[in-house]
Amino acid sequence: MTQRFTRNELVARLIRAGELEVSGEDPAEAATYFDTEKFRFHGPDGFESDFAGLTAYFGSVREAFVDRTIRRGIVVADGDHLACQTWIEGTFAREFTQSPAGPLPPNGKRVVFDLINIFRFDDRGRLVEEWVRTDNRSLLRQLGAEGR
Repeated sequence: MTQRFTRNELVARLIRAGELEVSGEDPAEAATYFDTEKFRFHGPDGFESDFAGLTAYFGSVREAFVDRTIRRGIVVADGDHLACQTWIEGTFAREFTQSPAGPLPPNGKRVVFDLINIFRFDDRGRLVEEWVRTDNRSLLRQLGAEGR
């Protein structure tokens, strides 16, 4: 496969896709950054999803957390793959229906999702696969569900 995008272009696309998923401001634009038919998400503890599942997950994040932000840290590129640090933050204001422990009531605290992601792009610069690793113990502690 010949990649038609530079590393910097792929990073810019990745950043914009994340901003749109976290903000929810333009779902149609967000979808343009994904191969919505082929996209596969591989998460912690064997969790697997498609684009619709990823979109539903971010919908639950947007519903539960206010004042959301996303930022990327170190980005490493290898061909059609990018790996990076990601932090998604927000104030836990409403029920989080898709937490790792199931639905949880809000605790009003600032929560940081601390992630390591690996993304694969197709030759059209669309996301086709994502692997995520995170410390669910830390996340559950922040959500007020330690030990669940």
